Amino acid sequence: MNIKRIVIVLILTISFSLSATAQSKTSKVTFQVDGVCKMCKARIEKAAVLTKGVKYATWNVRTSELYCVFNNKKTDLKKIKQAIADVGHDTNTIKAKDEVYDNIDDCCKYRTLKKH
Repeated sequence: MNIKRIVIVLILTISFSLSATAQSKTSKVTFQVDGVCKMCKARIEKAAVLTKGVKYATWNVRTSELYCVFNNKKTDLKKIKQAIADVGHDTNTIKAKDEVYDNIDDCCKYRTLKKH
């Protein structure tokens, strides 16, 4: 009887560990990032990809959307958005500091475009 219980416990333990391993640790997200040109694209993508855990990032100049694939055990969406804000680009939840934004190239000044 004890052996049956041990076997059942082992089977349950193995089942739970396999299901935990099977859960995806990769997240795919798309979110808005303000910018206007190919220089912005390079800056945004570089900031995202240099964030630990980000596997892929591409920003669409026309739609201002960043598509990002990342390991959610190593990073999260807030960290990625903060890295992008740290290089001068606003997202819907994190804004770049004015002094950082002021230092990006004049052709990349998306905030002035919004005011018109």
